[in-house]
Amino acid sequence: MIDTIGTDIPEGTERLRLDVEDGLGILTLCRPGKLNAWSWESTRQLGLFADRIRFDDSIRAVLLRAEGRAFCAGIDITASGGAITGRSGAERAHNYYEGMRWVHERFRAFAELPQPVVAAVQGYCLGFGFELALMADVRIAADDAVFALPEATLGVAVDAGGDLRIAREAGAGWAKLLALTGRRIDAATAERLRLVQQVVPVGELGAASRALAAEIAANGPLAVRGIKRGVDAFADAGMAGALDRVAVNAAITLTSEDAREGYGAKGAGRAAVFEGK
Repeated sequence: MIDTIGTDIPEGTERLRLDVEDGLGILTLCRPGKLNAWSWESTRQLGLFADRIRFDDSIRAVLLRAEGRAFCAGIDITASGGAITGRSGAERAHNYYEGMRWVHERFRAFAELPQPVVAAVQGYCLGFGFELALMADVRIAADDAVFALPEATLGVAVDAGGDLRIAREAGAGWAKLLALTGRRIDAATAERLRLVQQVVPVGELGAASRALAAEIAANGPLAVRGIKRGVDAFADAGMAGALDRVAVNAAITLTSEDAREGYGAKGAGRAAVFEGK
């Protein structure tokens, strides 16, 4: 039996899609023409689906996947509503801080789902895309996957906690190296750093990730959910306070002159010149 769950998301504005099939909630990033680039609207829809999945007893596990040749190429800088304004620098920074807290709340609803989440990653997995994948419980990558947190190269902080989750999985040194440089790594390196648990040929990603999610879904739901909560309670100790610091850092850097220079340089195809202001 296959059931497509409806939402209040207007047709044509979908960023994600949820289907339920044989005990699996299949959550799909569905803007392949934009390389599934992330936006405020993507975050809103993720929160809606997380709330729906949480209370659906027919969903034993979640498969997070993406259409097209990329998992998620990062922020959609062309999306409407991307810029946050304010009457002063202080008010603008405050508004960004509250905006990032809103993002963190919706990401937390997804990361803290009672059902385990398996992420299937292909192609570019950058910025917000990488941070989203890191919120899954288990990650399988195609051998063409490329991972990076490029925010510092644009003059902004990593804003959804991806660097913290890399520190949790791979250690603080690797988190700092990847976040401070924006360096890209391939799937084999990500597996070696324990950021993904399995690498498969790109043509086998769909079957391998679905089989793993189904294997989890076949086990006792109370045991599975209890195991996830127990491991997360240990692994995420101190995460809430650290994420608030992340939101502050994001608010400061997103309202800086360096951020304007970084994004402008990126658009113009030139090297950015940062002045720390």
